[in-house]
Amino acid sequence: MLDDTNAKSMTIIVTKGTLDWAYPPFILATTAAAMGIETTMFFTFYGLTLLKKDLNLKINPLGNSAMEMPMGGGHMAMPNIVAALPGMTSLTTNMMKNMMKKKGVASIEELRELAVEADVNMIACQMTMDLFEYKKEDMIEGPTLGGAASWVDVAAKSDINLYI
Repeated sequence: MLDDTNAKSMTIIVTKGTLDWAYPPFILATTAAAMGIETTMFFTFYGLTLLKKDLNLKINPLGNSAMEMPMGGGHMAMPNIVAALPGMTSLTTNMMKNMMKKKGVASIEELRELAVEADVNMIACQMTMDLFEYKKEDMIEGPTLGGAASWVDVAAKSDINLYI
């Protein structure tokens, strides 16, 4: 028999810090929290940068074969040779930010603020903080510091565990 009730807890490991990879964990976390699901996000390695006070997120088109941008009524994929040219990261980042603004997509800063307001438990990886020499003052208010054991403790009791 299928249980049709929502899961009661979810964890997300956040490992990527680019603009395009920042959206999935924050959208999933804020949606789950809005549905009454207790949510924990564990920010490690490059995902930790998403907790910095000052965000300067970019999109790297190099090696991103699924990246297609709407152009002239169609969609254009960017060949790796073009993506490797100087200035392409800035160009694609600006294109994406303009497209998001035009479509009314919430910024990562807004989604992050929603996560804090929704009491999403955000854990900043202490080892990564030490490795990349970040200070707690570099980060937004709200997240706690913890190690892998902090996530494992919560994940072992969670109904859903995601790695992004």
